[in-house]
Amino acid sequence: MSPRLSLLPALVAALLLALLPVAPAGSTAAPAMTAAAGSDDNPLAGGTWGVYRGGAEMAWAPYERASGRKRELLAMIADAPKAKWFGDWIPDGAIGAKVKEYVANAQAGDPDALVQLTVFRMVPWEHEACTRLPTKAEKTSYKRWIRRFAAALGDTRAAVVLQPDGPFALCAPRGSTELSRLVGYAARTLAALPRTAVYIEVGSAGWNHLDPQLAVKQLVRAGIRKVRGFHLNTTHYETTERQVRFGAEVVAALAARGIAGKHFTVDTAQNGRGFTWEHNRKHHGGRFDNAPTCRTRQQTHCVTLGIPPTWRVADERWGLPDDVRRLAAQHVDGYLWAGRPWLRRQAKPFDLQRALAVTRTTPYR
Repeated sequence: MSPRLSLLPALVAALLLALLPVAPAGSTAAPAMTAAAGSDDNPLAGGTWGVYRGGAEMAWAPYERASGRKRELLAMIADAPKAKWFGDWIPDGAIGAKVKEYVANAQAGDPDALVQLTVFRMVPWEHEACTRLPTKAEKTSYKRWIRRFAAALGDTRAAVVLQPDGPFALCAPRGSTELSRLVGYAARTLAALPRTAVYIEVGSAGWNHLDPQLAVKQLVRAGIRKVRGFHLNTTHYETTERQVRFGAEVVAALAARGIAGKHFTVDTAQNGRGFTWEHNRKHHGGRFDNAPTCRTRQQTHCVTLGIPPTWRVADERWGLPDDVRRLAAQHVDGYLWAGRPWLRRQAKPFDLQRALAVTRTTPYR
């Protein structure tokens, strides 16, 4: 798996005001939100959620080139607070400058704006991680890259999703914990920063076979004790309800292991009409990471934008069941967009037709 500020038309601004419960830094859409009563412990609550507007975000240039209705739709992606991915395609010697540029752009002069980032640096990863362990040189490079990433982030108010597709760490050859220990190194290094909240990615409810102990196994190995919590659903399409219920079970299972007080975030970029891997295999086949987009706003079990990025996780406007709202209010720090359903196979390049489809059909417009 591996976006310069532009004034929006009045119509788009109105749409975004209704869509986003948090205004991006410098946005014309809505004022900054202040923390609500009872949210003081949540590092994501209140203030402004920054939006990167520059060429390193694949959705930005297509939005800038667009006009009319197409521009209005693409604004739902381009002007949303997202967690940009940083990975091994950025050399060790360049990562510090890349992070600093991203932070400066996203904060747009507001040092208290929350910046969101996704760290996807592990080599090997995904299926390759099941066949070999990292070399000595790869381990050295990984740690150097992480240190430079952290140094550049410094005292930035940040939320970091750490290593999407996390369950791959458990398929390392011969039961090795080497990959998990490297993730743990990154977790400790980033968690030591004064204003960074780290969420270790742990796949999805379905990927863990609805067994919280599988998630606990991965999280304990990866250093969950040192960080704020974990993240669910980055590259899957499962419903928010399913993730919140499962995440609460993982929190309880961690507490039973003596690791209490953990929170989590849920990826809602692509689960507006959620479905599982098994449903996709039965009804669509093909590549799961390029599952079919919705054709209408009424269609179900298809890819479209979910709940917009927010720390107001129990808001009635999301239409969540009462039990899910209660669990979210207790355990969930935010709904984040680290997933990227507007990209081909969620990786690259930008796919205009997918982007228009997921914005046109979302139930959260």
